[in-house]
Amino acid sequence: MTIKDVKKGEFITLKPLPYPKESQVWIRDEYDRSEKKYMIVAWNDCSRSRLLKPDTPVYTDFIF
Repeated sequence: MTIKDVKKGEFITLKPLPYPKESQVWIRDEYDRSEKKYMIVAWNDCSRSRLLKPDTPVYTDFIF
């Protein structure tokens, strides 16, 4: 699945981990039109964020 297919507010990881740590879980946020990238925010630290290209693979099938 790519980041553009994930709904806003869903939990994701960047690696296929069945049981990720809290620091490995991200929340999909807004699309930044100026950068043409999607923002993700760390679940345990709202000040930590990243921008991902729309075709970046992400994983939603994990137990948290």
